[in-house]
Amino acid sequence: MSLFPQEAAPWGFLLLAVLLTWLLLALLLPVLRRRLLDQPNARSSHRRPTPRGGGVVFVVVGSVLATLCGWGPASWLPVFCLPLALVGLVDDLRDLPPGIRYAAQLLTAVVLLVLVPSAPLPWWLMPLGLLAITAVINFVNFMDGLDGLVASCMIVLVAAAALAAGPADGAALAPMVGALAGFLLWNWSPAQVFMGDVGSTFLGALFAGLVLLQPDPIRALGLLLVAFPLLGDACVCVLRRLGAGERVFQAHRLHLYQRLQQAGWSHARVSLLYAGATAVLALGWLLADPWSQALLVGIAAAAGVGLDRRVAVPFSRALALSRSTASRKVP
Repeated sequence: MSLFPQEAAPWGFLLLAVLLTWLLLALLLPVLRRRLLDQPNARSSHRRPTPRGGGVVFVVVGSVLATLCGWGPASWLPVFCLPLALVGLVDDLRDLPPGIRYAAQLLTAVVLLVLVPSAPLPWWLMPLGLLAITAVINFVNFMDGLDGLVASCMIVLVAAAALAAGPADGAALAPMVGALAGFLLWNWSPAQVFMGDVGSTFLGALFAGLVLLQPDPIRALGLLLVAFPLLGDACVCVLRRLGAGERVFQAHRLHLYQRLQQAGWSHARVSLLYAGATAVLALGWLLADPWSQALLVGIAAAAGVGLDRRVAVPFSRALALSRSTASRKVP
């Protein structure tokens, strides 16, 4: 049940979330600079020490306001993702083993599959669902490597889901859009704070939950495809790294977005490209025309191939540089 009248405008909740997130981050930044300062290394895209873990603010603000302002299923979705955010925060502080991180992702996936879907999934789809959700969580985490990239794309994704939902779920999702916007004010290039695993894994789980909330498989697949710029880049990079015999979970700079930045594009230019492409795909999804959206996804894929071949630092060259850097660290 919502704490506020159901006819209240969700835009008010959105603006409140922007203000709260911006203000709380301003207060938290000195602590993050002391406790969670990310020092740049050979695989970093930033060149100056920058605090991470700032995602904890939009996680808390968006989740609390969602439960207070919304009165539909989406109002509890962020709460289901909070345990994973807590594990992400501990990982930011302590560098947890991969097994613990993946176990937390699996448990979150189980919760989402059991409690979130608008219609129960057949039992035989459960293993595929677990794999898909954990893949989305990790892919979003992999893409959090440039100033403003994941935050701006997720604003578009959550806003699209809110616009397509009914008043109840729309009111619940509006604060998360605002919280992400408040964070983006600090995270845009040059970033003064990074979201860290506490934010990126939470957002991956939240997006997976939004896909499960869709009323039918066509709408669910459509929303998943809206995230093609993020998820497509991550998926293709994982496949190429597997083909090259690389360890998938090892830090690297081989994603298309990273190689565009290495080719001279600014953080802001790359982030605007990905967020803009996501917005165009979101428009196709909101118009409820699967064929138009499929065409837009095809255009986005072709554009990605063109950027990969003609603009970005070639994958082979970036891979050779990565291996050369890693070999120099071996005693």
